[in-house]
Amino acid sequence: MDRAAVESWAAGYERVWRSEGTAGLVEIFTEDVAYAMSPWRDPVVGLAALAVLWEAERVSADEVFTMTSEVVAVEGDTAVVRAEVAYAASGTTWRDLWLLRFADDGRCRSFEEWPFAPEQPDGH
Repeated sequence: MDRAAVESWAAGYERVWRSEGTAGLVEIFTEDVAYAMSPWRDPVVGLAALAVLWEAERVSADEVFTMTSEVVAVEGDTAVVRAEVAYAASGTTWRDLWLLRFADDGRCRSFEEWPFAPEQPDGH
């Protein structure tokens, strides 16, 4: 993987999140993907489980939000992306770090999210 490929993958992630249904997941994730919404949660494993999770987590494909992402690092099949998502309805902005591992075909095989929102305690 290189920066351009990871940037393209992040754009695909947003496109699939904004799309109706979950058929597009196969374009960006492997069949056996491990997807963790937090480093403290067990990942869901497999596209079928991920599809259920995505449908439960999003309001709808029409939900109004803005998303930006920046590739922080890429080494071999591993990348770190900083994403920021601002939801219009709630007024909440999340800043996330994504730890991604990719298969040879460019699809993500492991996704670990480190989500942060302003109302979360920062540990200080």
